[in-house]
Amino acid sequence: MNPRFVFAFACIALAPVAIAWGQYLIFGLPTETFLPPINLEHPSSPHGFPAWLRLTHFVNFFFLLLLVRSGLSILMDHPRLYWSHHCTPNTEWIRFTPLKVPTDRLWTAKDDARYISPLLALPGYRHTVGMARAWHFLSVHLFLLNGFIFVALLFFTDQWKRLVPVSWEIIPAAWNAFVHYATFHLPAEPNGFYQFNPLQQLSYFAVIFVMAPLSMLTGIAMSPAVDNRFPFFPKLFGSRQGARSIHFMLLIGYLAFLVVHVGLVVITGFARNMNHIVTGRDDAHPVGMVVGLVVIGLVVLSWSLFHFIAWKYARKIQHIYRGLTGLFDWNVLSRLEPREHYTQEDISPFFWPNGKLPTSGKWKQLAANGFQDFKLRVDGLVENPVELSLADLRALGKEEYTSMHHCIQGWSGIAQWGGLPFKRLIELVKPRPEAKVVAFYSYGDALYGGEYYDTQTIKTALKARSLLAYEMNHAPLPEVYGAPLRLRVENQLGYKMVKWIERIEFVETEKTLGKGEGGKNEDDEYFDILPNI
Repeated sequence: MNPRFVFAFACIALAPVAIAWGQYLIFGLPTETFLPPINLEHPSSPHGFPAWLRLTHFVNFFFLLLLVRSGLSILMDHPRLYWSHHCTPNTEWIRFTPLKVPTDRLWTAKDDARYISPLLALPGYRHTVGMARAWHFLSVHLFLLNGFIFVALLFFTDQWKRLVPVSWEIIPAAWNAFVHYATFHLPAEPNGFYQFNPLQQLSYFAVIFVMAPLSMLTGIAMSPAVDNRFPFFPKLFGSRQGARSIHFMLLIGYLAFLVVHVGLVVITGFARNMNHIVTGRDDAHPVGMVVGLVVIGLVVLSWSLFHFIAWKYARKIQHIYRGLTGLFDWNVLSRLEPREHYTQEDISPFFWPNGKLPTSGKWKQLAANGFQDFKLRVDGLVENPVELSLADLRALGKEEYTSMHHCIQGWSGIAQWGGLPFKRLIELVKPRPEAKVVAFYSYGDALYGGEYYDTQTIKTALKARSLLAYEMNHAPLPEVYGAPLRLRVENQLGYKMVKWIERIEFVETEKTLGKGEGGKNEDDEYFDILPNI
């Protein structure tokens, strides 16, 4: 962790505690206010926990832990967090790897990824971010659905009064309660069946109405489709990497809240509190405690089941995820046209390389001659198949722009790209009516062997800033970044932008290629076919 961040975090976290101790040592414990007396014969409304609240409380707990576990798997694919766009090594404010990026050899983003135990994360062990993303987005849809139901029912009933402050008096009252906790004194706890203390109320309000929306918004701010269409949006969080860092800090916030919440449930009357949220009754009978502990145990045991499902039925999970999110991706996110604008000054000083350099003798021979003998073959379902040299591609026209690259692993970088707009190539080869998909084949090998390829729909290839790039940062495209040609499609994640392109084929459907999933990463690592987020 960056020492400056440790110092800043310690100051921010410990300052309220230090102030609380100062107040306690000088003035003693504050008197508590803002807690009206409870009349058990005629209790005020709301009181008790209705069945819908108890059920959504459990569902929230279940999916929140799935999100945390799958999120940790995603994080470990690029175990570094930054505040800047550029993701330059040694500028991260925290890293979850003992490795420093070596400077004496090629070190790719794939090399930097770490394994993580399934005891901590879902799915764990096997190196692929694809399955972790499938579980994360499946969970987040159900988590949000449950959250919307919970919030709607809060305001359709009077239960909102438990959570939403209606007076500024709650702030000094909450501070009084905090002074008690910070100095290891328990305040006079009200019966939670009827009311919460002010600090509890503010904490619950913050988690539900501040942290949860922030988690959703920072997740969206990592979408290449959204960021390219609405470049102001990630700036609300400082940058795209700022959104990623805040997203992680919110995860830590949920876990901290859970630890404190459970701790207070235990020490302020475990059996009675468990009855409140499990059975909806206000007594100390052990039934709520027993049922609650059994349910928590089943949740923990379910993690082993999900790990088994993740790898035994990985393809089914991939297809379920695709079916659930596909309509939104195709009909909303994929329609967004890139409008971002970066300048020469924005170009990243470091741009993570990724993917294995081609090992084929043909590519090495072409590279040795500066790709002067390279010919791009474009065929398939086209009326005019062609073979084009780099000089031919340059003669067809050139477009330049500077954009941010979004990698599925989490890093980003800004670079200038120059090359042939793909729309002009389509105009040249004239695809047949039955052609719907463009396949890009690479000289490079896939992670698990075999020829690397990926696909785009012709509709996507016709979008603005779909480019066959032969320049990067106003110079010929370096070998490590995809020479002689690489694809740029700015509303998607980086793995869809094939490097070291050898040939292009127009086909009717991606289902006839490879394992039929749309690309080599989709085939072998269960990535998304349309990664707009």
